Amino acid sequence: MKKNMGTVDIVVRILIAILFVVLFATKIVTGVLGIILLVLAVVFVLTSIFRFCPLYTPFNINTGKKE
Repeated sequence: MKKNMGTVDIVVRILIAILFVVLFATKIVTGVLGIILLVLAVVFVLTSIFRFCPLYTPFNINTGKKE
């Protein structure tokens, strides 16, 4: 699993994940949409931790530094 995410990408994903959790916790978004946002928040955090986005692979996208 080769890292394909840069720092800016990671920070944006973490901020979006925090926003999704806050929207759900404050009951601004509820129900099925709220659950979907929570799942997306978990996915964003996990991809940020591993610095790997599986959706970038088929499109050969790499937001990290050039080696």
